[in-house]
Amino acid sequence: MSSVSSLARALSLADVSWSTPDGHTVLSHLSIDFTQERAGIVGRNGVGKSTLLRLLSGVLEPERGRVIRAGTVGTMRQIVQVSAEETIADLMEVGPALAVLKRAEQGTATLDELAEADWTLEARMAEALAQVGLDMAPDTRLVTLSGGQRTRVALAGAVFAAPDFLLLDEPTNDLDREGRRAVRDLLEGWRAGAVVVSHDRELLETMDAIVEMTTLGAARYGGNWSAYRERKAVELAAAEQDLAAAERKVGEVRRKAQVTVERQQRRDAAGSRKAARGDMPRILAGARRDRAEKSGGDNARLADRLESAATQTLNEAKSRVERLETLTVSLASTGLAAERGVAEVRDLRFGHAPDAPLLRGLTFKIMGPERVAIIGPNGTGKSTLLALIAGSLTPETGTAEALVPFAFLDQRLSLLDPAETIVENFARLNPGMDENARRAALARFQFRAAAADRVVGTLSGGQTLRAALACVLGGPKPPPLLMLDEPTNHLDLDSIAAIEAGLKAYDGALLVVSHDEAFLDTVGVTRRIELKPE
Repeated sequence: MSSVSSLARALSLADVSWSTPDGHTVLSHLSIDFTQERAGIVGRNGVGKSTLLRLLSGVLEPERGRVIRAGTVGTMRQIVQVSAEETIADLMEVGPALAVLKRAEQGTATLDELAEADWTLEARMAEALAQVGLDMAPDTRLVTLSGGQRTRVALAGAVFAAPDFLLLDEPTNDLDREGRRAVRDLLEGWRAGAVVVSHDRELLETMDAIVEMTTLGAARYGGNWSAYRERKAVELAAAEQDLAAAERKVGEVRRKAQVTVERQQRRDAAGSRKAARGDMPRILAGARRDRAEKSGGDNARLADRLESAATQTLNEAKSRVERLETLTVSLASTGLAAERGVAEVRDLRFGHAPDAPLLRGLTFKIMGPERVAIIGPNGTGKSTLLALIAGSLTPETGTAEALVPFAFLDQRLSLLDPAETIVENFARLNPGMDENARRAALARFQFRAAAADRVVGTLSGGQTLRAALACVLGGPKPPPLLMLDEPTNHLDLDSIAAIEAGLKAYDGALLVVSHDEAFLDTVGVTRRIELKPE
């Protein structure tokens, strides 16, 4: 640990602003403090969560404001490309120190090397790897590891230096259940500071605080993910009360304005009748008419100001409710009967090489509107199984088939044409619907008016998946079977909530590959089929 006293260790941003090179403002006048706690950072994609971490670590410098680091920081290296010879020891930057220990064992180390040798090094490396659930030698080459193993090794490298603060950006992305559990266990036992950007709700349950980032700044909520959601529910209830009050106020202002207009009209009519009978001198009648016109104009301007203020309050209340509430969707029924066979796999064998079967002897059947998850470690053939059922791949032996019409949303969402707009994709996939019906269906998935005319290739990951769901589920007869491959990968929490809402409204069968247990529980998965390594 650093020499900074435990009471003084902190990371702070003081009035920090940062923009991209093309001038797009990402953070504006942001001030926030992190102490020796585990803080989860949540927010929509694009609000600056990763930028915050890069500022805290020193990778980026603020345009204005200050970043204060009282303590050491450790970050996960993003292992995208590695050399053929790079090892775990190289990643932890201890290769030379290990070489000294090796020479000491061989009796070839110098006296100076022996004096400076770190005899605890190998034990500390093993401990760091064990903290992320790995048992590997320091000379293990990175190219021999799976993507998930590399991620865990990178996390072990960050832990190995025993920093005062761990800065982690989506540490469970692309990890299987075992890897996710190892990361959760590590953070549950972590006693220094940690700032963690994540959409993994199980991981966020281990946090001491949740920091929500929006375009307006950052708000801190004490407690873990569940405590945060409870606070957000209270905020939504308050916002809905404010909205109801604002709607009543607008109605009241309009009624009072109408009463005032009608009263003025009655007075004007009475004066006109009196003037017409000749009961009033002409000069007095003209003065009264002028006063009436001025009074009517003043009343109209006052009514306009009051209605404008009330409408502004109403619009602000509506906007606040829209920000807080989650998507709700109503869909047409698939009409899928409980006794109808949906998908069947019988004695399936498949491998990318004849002598190395990825799937062997697999048999199962899905009946009616079941919700089934395919789970298992990375590399066991989960995505391949979906492709076999969809007919994209052919089994070596056995069968894998869908028994009803289906939609398959692979990780690339290839059923959408990225060059077309959302409504054009919808029209292609639902040819029997007219323009009004298409737009009404897309509006149920929050693609209203001009939003439906956006080109798919310009959408975020969450928007693209929501558009795909709208296109396959929003028609008059959704398919009885929907297959999804890792639908929550790389999505922010708002996008995940929107996807969950759409799937909860769907009454067909669901076959999904996912390591996100919170997602599987929310969409009502009732059966899990686990694939194991051969």
